[in-house]
Amino acid sequence: MPYDPAVIRASFAVVERRADHLTTFFYTHLFSHNPGLRPLFPERLHEQRDRLFAALTRIVLRLDEPGRLTEYLRALGRDHRKFQAAPEHYPAVGASLIAALRQCSGHSWTPETEKAWTEAYTVIAQVMTEAAADLPEHHPAWWEAEVASRRRAAADLVVLTLAPMRPYPFTAGQYVTLSSPRMPRVWRPYSLANAPRPDGSLELHVRRVPGGLLSPVLVEDVMPGELLRLGPPLGDAVLAPASDRPLLLVAGGSGWGQTKALVEQLAAEQPERTATVLLAARSAAGQYDLDTVRRLLARNPRLQVLTAAPDHCAGPEGATALLRETLLGHGDFTDWEVHLSGPPELVAELTDLLLALGADPWLVKHDPAPVTFNRNRPLTSSEWFLDHRDVPWINRTELE
Repeated sequence: MPYDPAVIRASFAVVERRADHLTTFFYTHLFSHNPGLRPLFPERLHEQRDRLFAALTRIVLRLDEPGRLTEYLRALGRDHRKFQAAPEHYPAVGASLIAALRQCSGHSWTPETEKAWTEAYTVIAQVMTEAAADLPEHHPAWWEAEVASRRRAAADLVVLTLAPMRPYPFTAGQYVTLSSPRMPRVWRPYSLANAPRPDGSLELHVRRVPGGLLSPVLVEDVMPGELLRLGPPLGDAVLAPASDRPLLLVAGGSGWGQTKALVEQLAAEQPERTATVLLAARSAAGQYDLDTVRRLLARNPRLQVLTAAPDHCAGPEGATALLRETLLGHGDFTDWEVHLSGPPELVAELTDLLLALGADPWLVKHDPAPVTFNRNRPLTSSEWFLDHRDVPWINRTELE
């Protein structure tokens, strides 16, 4: 290993307490020394700074798992093509990262620390650039897709059907990052809400989030005929191939979109496989796609769907309580394949419960869903230190 993980972890423990200052200094240094890079980044950098620190944290946490670290960095390198990241940009980023770490480390920064971080970043940059270069020349950095239709499914939610300009290969259960010319350089993740179709169309369920950058534009403004950009498909919360294990699929709110894609694939490829879907919403009005649920039930006789919708006044806590009650009533999920989709807090809570009920952690699948992105930003070093930040660069926890 060309770098010392122990030195990097000890150094990161110091700068983690100054995370906000570190990321602010990084971008200030990067743009002041390389002004030509500024147009590649969003105008608002608050979320960008959070994602940078989250990516650093994930890398540090995986230093002793070279296989998983390499897999993560390769995905990062491929995905960064849509940001127009080029090999010549990596040295500038590395210089600014080292400068920010040095600035925030104070007297704890030593020549040994700088050597370890420099060696680590050299490996990071090499893996990312090689992963991007390994893609075939014809492989796009992003896909253009036309909005073919939009359907208002709820007051704050639309179902968008997209028609990519070229084939978009993906697997049911994956998600896509999306950008609109109305909000340049802002990318947000959305679950693909269908299994692959003969006509190549894609379905997204988009809920408007107050204060969001992209979701209000998609829900209120984007109309049929407009073009959107799609990043490469991401995520591995897909059905295990050729498995005959019983399936549990739990969807909260618009997390139904990802679950719907898995159920469609199940109906097409494994109609004899037993599957149970728990569909939760904050209230009965929040269960916005029940007609589709009924159609899927008609197609798959081995599918069971249970809905959990509390009284309107109960809110999300009531829906979670109903899900917990249902799962506890089942009692044992040993050898079940489990897929969870919904708000990060819900996914984290149900994961803990299912593991306590015998589920194998390797068989519990969901998109990266730690509680990391908060508009109430941590104010103290202890809050930064205790906050779970194991997320990818583009993560499913962003609330927009």
